[in-house]
Amino acid sequence: MSLFLDLSAIQSVPAANLNRDDLGSPKAVLYGSTPRIRVSSQSWKRVIRHGVEAELGETAARTRRVPVKVKEALEKAGWPSELAEFAGVQVAASAGKKGLGVESGGHTSVLLFLPESGIDELASLCMEHRDALEKGMGKAKPGQLLPTAAVEGILKRRTASISLLGRMLAELPGANVDGAAQVAHAFTTHASEPQRDYFTAVDDWLETTETGSGHLDTAEFSAGVFYRFATVNISDLLTNLDGDRKASRTLLTSFADQFLMSLPQAKKNSTAPHTIPDLAYLAVRGQRPMSLAAAFETPVTADAGGYAQQSRTVLATYAHNIDRLTGGRNRTFHGHATITNDALDGLGPIHTSFPELIEAAVEAALPLNEDNQ
Repeated sequence: MSLFLDLSAIQSVPAANLNRDDLGSPKAVLYGSTPRIRVSSQSWKRVIRHGVEAELGETAARTRRVPVKVKEALEKAGWPSELAEFAGVQVAASAGKKGLGVESGGHTSVLLFLPESGIDELASLCMEHRDALEKGMGKAKPGQLLPTAAVEGILKRRTASISLLGRMLAELPGANVDGAAQVAHAFTTHASEPQRDYFTAVDDWLETTETGSGHLDTAEFSAGVFYRFATVNISDLLTNLDGDRKASRTLLTSFADQFLMSLPQAKKNSTAPHTIPDLAYLAVRGQRPMSLAAAFETPVTADAGGYAQQSRTVLATYAHNIDRLTGGRNRTFHGHATITNDALDGLGPIHTSFPELIEAAVEAALPLNEDNQ
């Protein structure tokens, strides 16, 4: 039976535009017949991934510019520009039986996801086969001049974040990775809509006779209390990491910490909305994960303290009722940490801090001693 670590958070965000649509407006969703502000899972997942990679010192890149980056690496090594460019294209052409297409500008036709160190490895592979590349450069149909198995091996290599979040690359057999983590769209627990901001920028060198601004425009922003949810399939994580329990614990701990401490960075210089959750609730479950988003299908209404306190209470009540409905089956651990340090009935034992809560949850999900499961 699969095991899951569910992570829920309540987070208040002041005036910001964390995640914009194609018109520059904060993203939105209609839930419970009520407009809410939304932050897409992709937006939050990206900043979580970067945080995990920085913490573990193992960076991956999602890009179509592999041929360009290989070209740049070879030019830096002293290769002529034309040969370096041809070699970069050959990297794509030598991937798989049919190769990967390369479009104008040296971009592959598909988005790749590989360790950043793979660029240097691909460049080194080109250096080993420079003679073949030089001989084939002038041919109309040079074919695959680099060993396909070696190119594929580099492009299919995994990092911790690839094992955690997955990779889709149908063009290379065996390159797909089923991600162990799932991240939901965050949304406000209450009714909320974008607001418009009329702003001006002053020209510091106006003539003394001139008045007015050097620039004026409007922008949109929003504010609200968000419910956030993610879950990690522990069984899949272990599989992706070849059963390495220590590495899985390290990665699970990092993901939980980054889930709570990360924030999308759009418009950060003009809004600086650097808050953290005021409630985190972690649960270890068997059989299937369980989001508590439905607690807010009926939007929270403001009390004297705004939406945050009421959102925490609503979440705790809903979790208690869900636990009653399921009889607490398949839940081996749950606990919470909150800004008030007052225990919330329905969310399990209270912990002093996020790190303490995460440590307890990871130990319950992945004890080092496998016999203690």
